Amino acid sequence: MGHDACSESPGPVRDQERLARAPEAPPAIAATRTTASAATGQAPQGESERLTVRGLAPLIPLGALAVAAGGGLELAGLPSGYLFAALLVGLGVALLRPRNRIAIPRPAFYAAQATLGVLLGTYLDPSSLSAVADDWLAIGLVSLGTLLLSVAVGAVLTRSTALDDATGTLGMVAGGASGIVAMADELGADARLVAFMQYLRVLVVVLTIPLIVALAFPVGEGRVVPGDDALLGEPLAWLAVPAIAFVGAFAGRMTRLPAATLLGPLILAGTISLSLPVDLTVPPLLREVAFGLIGLEVGLRFTVATVRNVGRLLLPVLAAIVVLMAVSFLFAVGLAAATAATLMDGYLATTPGGLYAVLAVGFAAGANTTFIVAVQVLRLITLVILAPFVVRWVVRRVG
Repeated sequence: MGHDACSESPGPVRDQERLARAPEAPPAIAATRTTASAATGQAPQGESERLTVRGLAPLIPLGALAVAAGGGLELAGLPSGYLFAALLVGLGVALLRPRNRIAIPRPAFYAAQATLGVLLGTYLDPSSLSAVADDWLAIGLVSLGTLLLSVAVGAVLTRSTALDDATGTLGMVAGGASGIVAMADELGADARLVAFMQYLRVLVVVLTIPLIVALAFPVGEGRVVPGDDALLGEPLAWLAVPAIAFVGAFAGRMTRLPAATLLGPLILAGTISLSLPVDLTVPPLLREVAFGLIGLEVGLRFTVATVRNVGRLLLPVLAAIVVLMAVSFLFAVGLAAATAATLMDGYLATTPGGLYAVLAVGFAAGANTTFIVAVQVLRLITLVILAPFVVRWVVRRVG
């Protein structure tokens, strides 16, 4: 990489960006990268295909650091604190030890992706759907509008920087940051830059939500603090979640679903949650381990050149995030006009990310959290499911 993100010849820069990426991809993408690497004399970074003691040993101290840092971020109220902490730990190690690279074994990363898919699928439940049954058209239009907005902002960003289309589009998807980052490799995007853009958006949204609500809306008197789930969760969940993850990922690949390792388990878990009288949940410990593995996988692939590119992209990405937030507020106005929700409920339901921060502020402000959760979850699921199809369409259309 090492090229200026605002270079006048974006094509070669985008090619260099693709050649510099380390992750293994599906066969078609992997073949392209291998051929390109051979043509340029660059050897792709090796990654372990098997789970071995030697491969897992270096991850133990990294995991300990990520747990400690993630606990602090969770206490500070940052969404997906363990994923973000693991990303930072991996980034630090990758930059401090550039000649001695550590890689997450691919089976472990695939298992983390599939577990995250099950987690997202469990957000679909009958209570969420019943809470917004009368407003389905308005909420559907808001969800679709958010996706189209993300694509439009991503397109402008790729035209004004050296980002490729897949990376720019995924980086600007306004929701489901962990899921978007997890599927980036399979869609031919640079997961490092996607992670940077996604978590910068989350950070900006999380920091601005309390300020905007405090200044623009009257604060209610009710304050409810949601309780934490037991760390180990339900015993049966330790059997059900891996089974759903495996079957869903296998079925997704057999049906050639885009980002199959994530979307297959998501669709299967969502179907089970909606059709069976069971309370399907992912044990918190398993969830955070999956988050941590995904964060480490992305962070460990950073290089000094990538960090320089991130610095050049900071201002354009911040400007794009501001546009996302401003247009999302217009969606909130429309949602409030078309439903019985207040403008504050509409704003919290349409913020481009930061779900857990939204819930915390909503509880404190006495907002209609049932409506907010339902809209946010449906919007998130819509974005994560449709994003792979949209990215492939954009890449084919532009390419």
